[in-house]
Amino acid sequence: MSSQLMEVKVPDIGDTKDVPVIEVHVKAGDLVALDQALITLESDKATMDIPSPAAGVVQTVQLKVGERASEGMTVLMLKPNASSAIPTDQPSAASDLALSTNNAASPPTSPPIALSLASATSTAPSAITVAAPATVANYATETPVSATQSLPTSVGHASPSVRKFARELGVDISKVSGSGPKGRVTQNDVQLFVKNAMQGQHEHGNPITRGSSDLNLLPWPKIDFSKFGPIQVQALPRIKKLSAANLARNWVMIPAVTYHEEADITELEAFRLRVNKEQEKSGIKLTALAFLIKICAVALKKFPEFNASLDGDNLVLKQYMHIGFAADTPNGLLVPVIRDVD
Repeated sequence: MSSQLMEVKVPDIGDTKDVPVIEVHVKAGDLVALDQALITLESDKATMDIPSPAAGVVQTVQLKVGERASEGMTVLMLKPNASSAIPTDQPSAASDLALSTNNAASPPTSPPIALSLASATSTAPSAITVAAPATVANYATETPVSATQSLPTSVGHASPSVRKFARELGVDISKVSGSGPKGRVTQNDVQLFVKNAMQGQHEHGNPITRGSSDLNLLPWPKIDFSKFGPIQVQALPRIKKLSAANLARNWVMIPAVTYHEEADITELEAFRLRVNKEQEKSGIKLTALAFLIKICAVALKKFPEFNASLDGDNLVLKQYMHIGFAADTPNGLLVPVIRDVD
């Protein structure tokens, strides 16, 4: 068996085709263990690992991150260890997978493997074609093991939506500790990772800047714009520096929600125009924003949980209605706060 090469292929993954490869866990020369994750596929419904059908050494890897894989495509060529026992009386392919983002089934203890021996026509090693079963990533698997490593280490597994959330924040999902079932990484885990990273920088007196190593962000490139043409350098006003830092922090830490609702404002608009005409000489002009802020105050009073903040494990319900709105001013973005709008 040690003289034969094993061709590991993408198994039956249901009706899904052209599934993006989001992670390749091994490279040529790596020593892999039985059932160790080789690549990770991410469909619209679930993240799936393609495990190794045997222990051995990776010879070549055929798929790369960003490529799309379908059933039957070659994942890699594997030279199994002499001690690796490969069953030959198993079903031809993995059974249909029940893909679920939230509750994925645990992997079978003895994954079915399909083998077909190619007859050797020369002294070259013969090849074994293997359709390895895909497993929905809802549990902790191992990372690649090189020839110099003895034990694999664990990597984070999460649903597609959580992986996307982590990518948007520039977080390496493998560095996040999962609190979900069997070590699954949740969105709260990602948010906590970012929060801890930012708090750690503040505790050491360091500002949060682009290229933070804790958030695994690429450093902001240093470009000499003068080589492209004439430039003028101006010092950034203090208010813009503060705005940038706060907006960047809030974008990372606060979930962004947009809600749309249709309403008939015919009478409201007629009232607004009438008031503006009456106040024309005073220079006072009402816009729709004033009414929207008032409407928000009424809604917050009716649904107090929207007027709340998290403090550890406690929900702080606020009895006041102070609402801020963004205003573009000559000095930069300002947020005036109107107190007691209600």
